[in-house]
Amino acid sequence: MKKVSKIVATAFIASLLMGTSTVWGASLSVNSIRGSNEQILTDVTSLAGIGDFGNENGAAASTSFRSPSGVAVLTDGSILISDTRNHVIRKLKDGQVSTFAGLNLLKDAKGFPVGGRYDGKVDASFFQEPMGLSLDNKGNLFVADAGNHAIRKIDSSGNVTTIAGNGEIGMKDGSGSTATFYRPSDVVAAPDGTLYVADTLNHLIRSISPSGQVKTLNALSGRVIEVTPGQVVQAGDYLDGILQTAKFNEPTSLALDSKGNLFVSDTGNQRIRYIDFQQNKVSTIAGSSALDDKGTVYSKTALYAPGDYADGPANQALFNSPQGIAVTADDGLIIADTLNHSIRYLDKGQVTTIAGAASLRGGEADGVDRSASFKNPVDVAITSEGNVIVADAYNNKIRKISVYQLPANLPKDSNVKVVYGSQWIQFDVQPEIVNGRTMVPIRAITEALGYQVTFNDADRSVQLAKNGVAIELYIDKTGIKRIVQNKESAVTETDVAPYIKDDHTYVPIRFFAEEIGLDVQWNEAVRTAILRNKSTIVR
Repeated sequence: MKKVSKIVATAFIASLLMGTSTVWGASLSVNSIRGSNEQILTDVTSLAGIGDFGNENGAAASTSFRSPSGVAVLTDGSILISDTRNHVIRKLKDGQVSTFAGLNLLKDAKGFPVGGRYDGKVDASFFQEPMGLSLDNKGNLFVADAGNHAIRKIDSSGNVTTIAGNGEIGMKDGSGSTATFYRPSDVVAAPDGTLYVADTLNHLIRSISPSGQVKTLNALSGRVIEVTPGQVVQAGDYLDGILQTAKFNEPTSLALDSKGNLFVSDTGNQRIRYIDFQQNKVSTIAGSSALDDKGTVYSKTALYAPGDYADGPANQALFNSPQGIAVTADDGLIIADTLNHSIRYLDKGQVTTIAGAASLRGGEADGVDRSASFKNPVDVAITSEGNVIVADAYNNKIRKISVYQLPANLPKDSNVKVVYGSQWIQFDVQPEIVNGRTMVPIRAITEALGYQVTFNDADRSVQLAKNGVAIELYIDKTGIKRIVQNKESAVTETDVAPYIKDDHTYVPIRFFAEEIGLDVQWNEAVRTAILRNKSTIVR
């Protein structure tokens, strides 16, 4: 057995200095650069986790997790992580991962850690599948301890206590341990000390007063489904309106906005709901389903509304098991769309996808916006810089989404410009727009990308080569050929041809860049073509 490292209480106190992760971060809609199709340009990187199913601490790039499913950001920029299947809370700080709270001394028959329920100091406490995390304005951390059906508190002195729930499944209001829950997935702390709980398998939103009184805010479902012959379960339901009569289906995540109202990720209904406490009403603010036009949410024997994928107006957007949510500084909402393996953004009545494979298939590639990939992302948090932290559960990684920034030295003028990542490519003659295509002098662009250029006067061709791959274009002729050693050449049709002007050869940058695997975007506001490497896999 490995020796258990002790956590120093003073360091703990310093790390929790009066922080809350409810509404942090810059405005994504204001500070973002958008591409040709209004895609917000982002970069996805891996912060911690090698991808293995394990519990190794140490340097972030070589650590391992078991289904991390909750993240919270401290005021010093460090990140707390609910390492759910390891039954502990981990901490990522300065490129190092350590155990923040909890023990897992025993293993089951398959060799996996076994959780428990025990209060005490952080280095002598036990959790059972902890999930959602929330910080209050006094530096206390609250944990939705899902497997223990309880809400736990870690105070600024490093003490773990159970503030509601007793480890038993139930649906009972009351004080402290007399109250019961059924697998609560998230908790969020309001400025007045009230806690709100997503009591997932009870299909309820609960509140816990500062004095520890648990109260149920909405109505029980009452919908019963026979999932197999003779096996009946209590399913969730869907109803907007007065809070006391509203119904949810496996709500999994909560986030408070600047008004003190509550966003709810209503996972089983494939929707984002909103509780307006001033009006005492629940409304659906994003999401729909294929059955809506038939006047129903569920098919006859379905536990959940059908999931799907679509960006667009919020009332027409489609999700597939939306889970973790986080509020931006301007009350936009970041959404971990789990089974679409994507991160979505709800802002001003529109839903867009800011990261995740365009194919909607799971993967682990770092890279740019829709070329990056996740596998069952389940929670998100926002840093003070506006970066999005993602608990990428099935990849066993912690990922970061940052908004792409143009080079600082890019001129602010109306000339056509080209950038490659963070580099402004400078030309001796000006790029130009021809028939809606950005044409650039070939010599400068190929030098910036590391390609060698050769010209063939016989057939008036230009060939750009690197690492055994050549791209061939033809002066005053459309079409572009990709030549790979020992493979048959492929020709792609184009709608614009290279040309010679003032002894400079101009080529269409989009066709060339896409043929060599770059992401190409055009931003009209700054008159700039943006080239970026699509993706990498970090192992």
